[in-house]
Amino acid sequence: MKILAIGDVTGDIGVEYLKNNLRKFKQTENIDFTIVNAENSASGNGLDRNSAKVLFSAGADVLTGGNHIFRIFPAYNFIDENKFVIRPANFPEECPGKGYLIYDCGMERILVINVLGTMFMEALACPFKTVEDILKKEKGNYTLSFLDIHAEATAEKAAVARYFDGKLTGVFGTHTHVQTSDARILPQGTGFITDLGMCGPIDSILGVKCDRVIDRMKLHLPRKFEYAEGEAEATGAVFTVENRRVTGIKGIRF
Repeated sequence: MKILAIGDVTGDIGVEYLKNNLRKFKQTENIDFTIVNAENSASGNGLDRNSAKVLFSAGADVLTGGNHIFRIFPAYNFIDENKFVIRPANFPEECPGKGYLIYDCGMERILVINVLGTMFMEALACPFKTVEDILKKEKGNYTLSFLDIHAEATAEKAAVARYFDGKLTGVFGTHTHVQTSDARILPQGTGFITDLGMCGPIDSILGVKCDRVIDRMKLHLPRKFEYAEGEAEATGAVFTVENRRVTGIKGIRF
């Protein structure tokens, strides 16, 4: 199998770009299963019903989230109801939605987990223990397993990947919107990349209009961030799995 993971989809441009290009890329690369981080896909941040609908139509099988997943209040019911949308599992249980799912695609049952890092981010439950508890609870119910760790610190992403090396099929980081060049197979067989990057406008700073970010950093005054426009691209990683082990992983850009 080939599993594709795409970094944070950023605004309407990112959504439109995948609408026009994702299926073509999947056909070219013979992709069997696609995970897309969609926590910034709605216009103005967060995830909403419309952006999710377009991404699923474009070829996403599972949408993951992050710290912005609950930015749009009307989406709460949708996140709670749609079985192919997950939010970080270490949010309190009372929050809408769920933190993982098992996707039965015929040849395999794929466990997809989403957690939020806690370094320089919200003080949620421990991501290590959260993932451990899920693996223990679902033992025997899945054949492949992938983790989206949405985190600020590269060290935290690497630490989680190393801790679960050999226990998860693949681990990929999201959140920074910058693709890292360290795609590799860890010693015990887990495929890992620190950050997938993003899907959004190229002429931007993390998908946002450059002048807005520069003014905020230079002047230290409040500035409303607006998504940039223009030519877009998508970055992520492709995991090649044979006999339920990762035999190859490569960063992609299209």
